[in-house]
Parts: sequence; C-alpha cells; structure tokens
Amino acid sequence: EVQLVESGGGLVQAGGSLRLSCAASGFTFDDYAIGWFRQAPGKEREGVSCISSGDGSTYYTNSVKGRFTISSDNAKNTVYLQMNSLKPEDTATYYCAAKVNSRGCWLARAGYDYWGQGTQVTVSS
Repeated sequence: EVQLVESGGGLVQAGGSLRLSCAASGFTFDDYAIGWFRQAPGKEREGVSCISSGDGSTYYTNSVKGRFTISSDNAKNTVYLQMNSLKPEDTATYYCAAKVNSRGCWLARAGYDYWGQGTQVTVSS
C-alpha cells in the first residue's frame, strides 16, 4: 500500500523558513513524480512544486520561485520542500502527491495517484 506522510508544518513569522517532508512508502523510490500542492481556505488546491526521479526535473509555480526548493533523498524515501522568505499568502495546508512509474512531473492535480493527509503552514504578518 502506497502511503505519503507529510510533516514539518507549523506557525512561522513572515520572512521565516520551514522545511516540509514527504515520507513515502509502499513503492520503489526510484521512478516517481512527486508534487507539493497547497490549499488555502476557500481556494482551489494549487501546485507549488514537483520533482521527477526519472529525469531530475523540478518545477515551481511562479509565486514561489527563488524562495522554495524541492529535493529528494532516495535513501530515505523522502522528498523535501524547503520554504524560505515565507509570506502570509503562503498560509495553506500543504499536501504531497505521487505518481509511480512516471517520467517527468507536473503541477496539475490530475495524474497523481496518491495523496498525503496534509500539513498546515501558517505565516503570520
């Protein structure tokens, strides 16, 4: 059974940093696409960043470019999202999602087969 467990969320002041983790289990962690998404109250869930193990590609939505960095540790079956220079508008529940046996990655929700339960990020002004 594929499982994704997010952690690392919390309350931080504007300008601060957090590192989110997405621990994966139930599949071979060598051919996957993993995306980070977020959803604020009353808003649609949006893609933030993604990483592909197949071609090493990473993508970011424009609003987080230069502030967020996605990375993976295949030995730990974990993908990270380092978030720096956080802004109040980054406040949301953050989810990771996975597509197994995938080449490339994408920021749309469609195509990801597995989702974590989410972790709350709150940025105060």
